[in-house]
Parts: sequence; structure tokens; C-alpha cells
Amino acid sequence: MNFNTTAVSKICGLTKRQLDYWDRTHFIKPSVREAAGYGSARLYSFTDLIQLRVVKILKDKGVSLQKIKKALRYLNKHMPDIDKPLADLRFCTDGETIFVITRKNREIIDAVRNGQLVFTMALGEMIDVLKGQVRNLFEKRTYKVKVRGRMYPVVMHADTEDGGYWVECPEIPGCASQGDSVEEALEMITDAIDGCLEVFSRKGKIKKAR
Repeated sequence: MNFNTTAVSKICGLTKRQLDYWDRTHFIKPSVREAAGYGSARLYSFTDLIQLRVVKILKDKGVSLQKIKKALRYLNKHMPDIDKPLADLRFCTDGETIFVITRKNREIIDAVRNGQLVFTMALGEMIDVLKGQVRNLFEKRTYKVKVRGRMYPVVMHADTEDGGYWVECPEIPGCASQGDSVEEALEMITDAIDGCLEVFSRKGKIKKAR
């Protein structure tokens, strides 16, 4: 399951500008596919989503990006066996510093400076929330479009890799289209259904309007 910048922005509550900046500065880069010039799309994994969401929560709690980067440099140096600290460790913050709860003896490491423990980030709960947001994004949505006097149900799907939406008409096998927005996708599937009906009418297979 891969996610483009638009999907990541919706799921993690981050702007596309933030994602672009963090990628270009090698803070958090997309692990599935990096941008390779104009028109190419970044693709993130679910583990990437966890890291991005952790940063979002820490920033919302008042921790600056500079302090988060400082903490990561410390963890990368002192815990080289942890490939992705933001996804594999449990963090706490008091808004000034970042604490890390390790698996070994449950020790607490102050990754920035000594301070008082106030806020604990429940990583498991956050992952469950992310999974719910991903499910909502992938949830099929049903609409109806009117073509030649008849209403046709169509099913909308979010395209988290290429962006936009793709939509299909279950009553007409193989009839599908896509669009950058819901409105455009519905307009395109309406045209596609009309095109299919035109073919059916030529073959004497068109269904009567009802």
C-alpha cells in the first residue's frame, strides 16, 4: 500500500510544502519512490506515515523541527540498530525536549536535554488512528449519474499512488474512467457510460430508460 503526496497530506495533516521541504532536506524522505523530476510523484509507505505523524504530534506539542532533528541525530548515533527511530521508538515531550522510552529496561533517554516528563505519545493508538484514516481514504463511495434519462450507480475509488480518483459503473462491465477531482471523475464516467450506450445502441443491445 503506497501513498502519494496528496494522500499523505490528508492522512497526516501536513501540507504538501512541508513534505516537499522535508524530502529535499533529507529529514523524512519517501521510502517507496522519490521524485525524479517534474511530473514524477513521491510514494510513501505506511511506515513513512508513522514517522510523519510522530513529527506532526511533536510539533503540535511545541517541539521545534530543529530539536526533533537534534534528537534524531542523537538516536542515529547512539542507537544505530534502530533503522527508523520515529516509527520504532516511543517518544515523550514536555514541549521543550524529547524523551525516548527504550525497550531495554524501559529506560528514558533525554535526546535533547534534561527535563520533566509531561506528555507521552501512545504510538500504538496513533497507528490505529492512521489505519482508520487510511481505511476511510480507500473506502468506496457510491454516486449516481444520469445518462440518457436513466440513473446509473457508479463506485468511486481514491488513487493514492497516481492521485485523483478512478470510478467504475458496475452495471456496465469494463466501463471506468478517472479524474483529478470527484467532480471531474463523475463527469468523465458520465461520458464513458454514454459512449458505452452508443456502442450498445449500434449493436441493438441498449437498455431501455427507466
